[in-house]
Order: sequence, then C-alpha cells, then structure tokens
Amino acid sequence: MQKGRHLMGAFHPYLIKSFKHDGHLHRMWLKNWLVPDDLLHESHRAESMLVLINSQTKIVEADGKEWVSRIPGISFFIPKMWFNVVALIEEHGVRYYCNVASPPYVNNRIITYIDYDLDVIRMPAGDIHVVDQDEYEQHKILYHYSSIVDGKVKQGLNALLARVRAGGAPFQDDLVMFYYERWKEYGAEG
Repeated sequence: MQKGRHLMGAFHPYLIKSFKHDGHLHRMWLKNWLVPDDLLHESHRAESMLVLINSQTKIVEADGKEWVSRIPGISFFIPKMWFNVVALIEEHGVRYYCNVASPPYVNNRIITYIDYDLDVIRMPAGDIHVVDQDEYEQHKILYHYSSIVDGKVKQGLNALLARVRAGGAPFQDDLVMFYYERWKEYGAEG
C-alpha cells in the first residue's frame, strides 16, 4: 500500500479507476492529486489513508462518455476497508458520497477498486441516506457474488455507517477544507 507514496510536500497526480465485480470498467477520474504525507492530519496518517483532491477533472464512464466534474472532491481511501469516501465541496456545505467497495489497490499512481453499488450519502445538514440497494441485489445475482463477498460488503456498509454516525475520520468538514486550501495554494489545479 505504501508503494508510490510521496513525501516533502509535493502533490502528485493519480488516476482513480473503479470496476464492477466481473472486471469491467465502471468509471475513471483522470486527474487526482495525492495529498503528501506531511500534510495529512494525524488521524488520517494513523490509518494510512490516501487522500486525493480533484476539481474540474475529466471523468470517463464505462460506455466511453466523458464529462467534467463541476465541484471539488476530496477522496479518502483506507487500506483494508470495504468503502471509500468522497467529500464534495458544494455551495451549501460538504456532502459526503461514500462507496461500498473493495479495499483500494495502488500501483504506479493508479488507484483501483471494485464498486459494489451500495452508497451512503451524508448531506451537509447531517442526514444520512443509503442508496442503490436494489442495484446491489440485482448485481449480486448477475455477477454471482460469493457469500464471502456479500459478507464483506455488508461489513463494509456497517463499518461505514458507524463512522458516518460517529463523525470520525474522514467525516470532518474542517479537514476537507484544509486539504482543499493547501492544494489551491500549491497551484495543482491545472
């Protein structure tokens, strides 16, 4: 997991790719900037979190459609955890969009994971929504998820919900804004 991490304050570009269980591409975020270790909050460093920032990045869908993100996003990947978190900096506050997914795999500045459909959204006002449960049940049959995968997904969802409700890392608006401000100071936007 440590392979490809960089120190000394420099932000480096990474590609994020999500796949479905059968191996087909789900979505790619083409330019994401890894927050250097020396800028990470101690709670994030303690969990070896990968924290990446993007804004106005090109996104490529499985069908080849391309679009550009309109709002800044700070992504949090935690080794061995079956979820990842994207903090979206919106006009009315930070909205957290969380993917129940396999743990991240990092190689040559590319972060990959398998997206398991279930998502948790925490709105700026604090309300929490679990979405795409029907899609998960359909894909569970379509892709023949094993009982092991199904168990890991459910554990990931429960661990994620516990974190969201507790307001622990990375659900801290002040740290999201800190990373975003440092990144803008660095000039990595383009």
